[in-house]
Amino acid sequence: MTARNPTPIPCLLGPTASGKTAAALALAAQRPVEIVSVDSALVYRDMDIGTAKPTAEERAVAPHHLIDIVDPADAYSAAQFRADALRLTTEISARGRLPLLVGGTMLYYRALTQGLNDLPAADATVRAQLDADAARDGWPALHARLAAVDPATAARLAPNDSQRIQRALEVFMLTGEAMSALLAAPARTDEAAAQWHFVPIALEPSDRSVLHARIEQRFDAMLDNGFVDEVVKLRERGDLTPDMPSMRCVGYRQVWEYLDGAVDYSTMRDKGVFATRQLCKRQLTWLRSMNERVVVDCCDPHATARVLEMIEALLEA
Repeated sequence: MTARNPTPIPCLLGPTASGKTAAALALAAQRPVEIVSVDSALVYRDMDIGTAKPTAEERAVAPHHLIDIVDPADAYSAAQFRADALRLTTEISARGRLPLLVGGTMLYYRALTQGLNDLPAADATVRAQLDADAARDGWPALHARLAAVDPATAARLAPNDSQRIQRALEVFMLTGEAMSALLAAPARTDEAAAQWHFVPIALEPSDRSVLHARIEQRFDAMLDNGFVDEVVKLRERGDLTPDMPSMRCVGYRQVWEYLDGAVDYSTMRDKGVFATRQLCKRQLTWLRSMNERVVVDCCDPHATARVLEMIEALLEA
């Protein structure tokens, strides 16, 4: 096995509610598969309902990896994902099984396939200063500050996207360079990645309103299944805050606001649906920048069969 003849590894990517889990489980019913999650929310333990985590029954169909590996009080980076995914791909292949990467966290996928840029690690002192500035002036003011030093990054962020604004300002404060410039620089790759050819199979909607309806139905189902109680239990731990990456996950921050009394139930529900749709939009933007992807219409009633056909063709090539 050489870098000139890498082994193809199917990667089933798509926005939320596009049918990735169903297609992955259908393949697992036909082949000896192990699923590697490409999802920044599924890594957290005790966050099951709001992340649409695969059920115990679904996880019994095939081994699943990178699910329930991190406490909600901790962070998990794209660099950690890359190392874990490459290790697992090697281990699963060595067992004579097919690694199938499945998820919608495109930052993770980019780190895996394009390598890592030399961005600095998080700095608690800098973040504390930025949090204090935001508490005094508001995140839109910090967004304006970012626009002055890194207009390219600021242009793609909403004025209240606190997590990404903070990170972009942190990078500038630590390096003196715009994050957009650092990300545009050639990334570091390594031999561990060279032996694999990760092939993106993208579930994308021909009619986005179909996906929007699915998102609305799924969010309502989460609420019916005890999502609010799940967040209540997480809050009762006493060591989690709404600024932590885990509690910034879509849905969780809206329920946290509701439990704080900042919004009523109906508003929380509508904001949760809207935030999920916005996540879907960002995921599709990432996907459509991947010229090498193979697209399957997730609105097609035969989408799962199409995915299986593509994976079989890939593996037989």
